[in-house]
Amino acid sequence: MDDTYPEGVDLLAVLPRLTQLGAVLNRSHLVERAIQQIGIPLDRPAVSVLVTVQMAGQPLRVGDIAKRMQVVGPHVTRLLHDLERRGLVRRITDPHDQRARLIELTPDGAAAADRYLQGMLGWFTGALADWSDEDRRTFGGLLGRFVDDLVAHVKVVEDGP
Repeated sequence: MDDTYPEGVDLLAVLPRLTQLGAVLNRSHLVERAIQQIGIPLDRPAVSVLVTVQMAGQPLRVGDIAKRMQVVGPHVTRLLHDLERRGLVRRITDPHDQRARLIELTPDGAAAADRYLQGMLGWFTGALADWSDEDRRTFGGLLGRFVDDLVAHVKVVEDGP
């Protein structure tokens, strides 16, 4: 194994598993199936906005939504116009800055996000049903750490010297 790999990690064995994970997620259409459970015709980006605000547990500024979704603000603004027109989100005044607006889910928007999340969580709960509590906690912690570190590394590479 190449000396550049961290000791004890067989990255050549991990890479095909990551590829397999991506393929099974795409091929199984889990996201599309969960979106269908919402009962409202929405596309992935619109659902991402709803889920982002729902997971935050509080109203967010457009820039915060964009940052969490890792997209640019104008993209989110376009999505918000449609979601607002459909009665799934509303703009409210930021109590800390009367000039700024926050985005919050309406009851219909929160219900749509909940239905999507329940659909997705159902698939993963089923897949992990035979895992011990400790294995699920370890998996969640390591996956979160891996994604955070990968995002940070990619950002450094993209920003360049």
